[in-house]
Amino acid sequence: MTNTTRNRAEPGRALARILTLGLGLVLAGGPARAVDLVLPSNARLTAERLSGQDSHVLATGPVVDGQVPTITAEGQVARRAWRINAQGLTTLQLLAPLRAQLVNAGYETLYECAAAACGGFDFRFALEVMPAPDMHVDLFDFRYLAARRTDSDGRQSHVALLTSRTATAGFVQVVQIVPPDRAAPRSAEGDRPALGPADPAQTADPARPGTPLPLVAALERDGHAVLSDLTFETGSSTLGSGDFASLAALADYLLADPARRVALVGHTDAVGGLDGNIALSKRRATSVLERLATDFGVPRSQMAAEGMGYLAPLASNLAPEGREMNRRVEAVLLNTE
Repeated sequence: MTNTTRNRAEPGRALARILTLGLGLVLAGGPARAVDLVLPSNARLTAERLSGQDSHVLATGPVVDGQVPTITAEGQVARRAWRINAQGLTTLQLLAPLRAQLVNAGYETLYECAAAACGGFDFRFALEVMPAPDMHVDLFDFRYLAARRTDSDGRQSHVALLTSRTATAGFVQVVQIVPPDRAAPRSAEGDRPALGPADPAQTADPARPGTPLPLVAALERDGHAVLSDLTFETGSSTLGSGDFASLAALADYLLADPARRVALVGHTDAVGGLDGNIALSKRRATSVLERLATDFGVPRSQMAAEGMGYLAPLASNLAPEGREMNRRVEAVLLNTE
């Protein structure tokens, strides 16, 4: 068995990558053709592990009684992780174009889910995920898709997609499994446009026209949502200047119904002592409250500001990526009537 592992970090390189899932040529006895799964041009390959003969476990349903239903696919396995540097990306915006390409290539979806609907913590840690910082997974904001294609000779290829994000970047993991005698999955270059800040037209669920904005959907489904495009530096309570889509969406939601109330809860990384971080996180939440009140006209009676310091991290504070994630403000829905 041949295994190849590479970690890649190529600053400034903004070329699209093509992940070839099948054969480049039609082989005798096998009808496979090349399937080019194209990532955006600002995607950067952060890690790659290729196995000549291996297996991979794919989830086929949500967590039930602490267990995730799975199937095991065998063959040549290519595992890759990508980082897309752009603010305001959503996990659906990252996944939807890849899903569409798979459908067009004849793949059927075995299972698809988002964060809490998957099973949250238990589901995430049942998956094989490339280690941070190459692949980052927010336990409250990720999507998963498993797909399969059956060729006319009965042999099958499988793909598992996992997407997540931080405030400043999107993360995509692609695992491809093809039969042993097929051309091994490889990566190349392409010309797909770069992904930028979330566009509601791109992030809406096409199967459900009129789906609420992701932040509002998260508030009503999960009871809380990270205001992920806000920017805070370590030790600072000043909200950055500029337009934040999350604040506009939250303001629209609150102004649409005066009975709605939220708590804005600040969080920090673990730099410094607890008391100082609790005070800092509350000042950050207060800064967000003031911006909503002064710039968007949201009544202060519909908002409260609190601070948790570093007591509720989303990721490890041992790595810069984790500390960046943990410096955040969340909106917690208190009531809607």
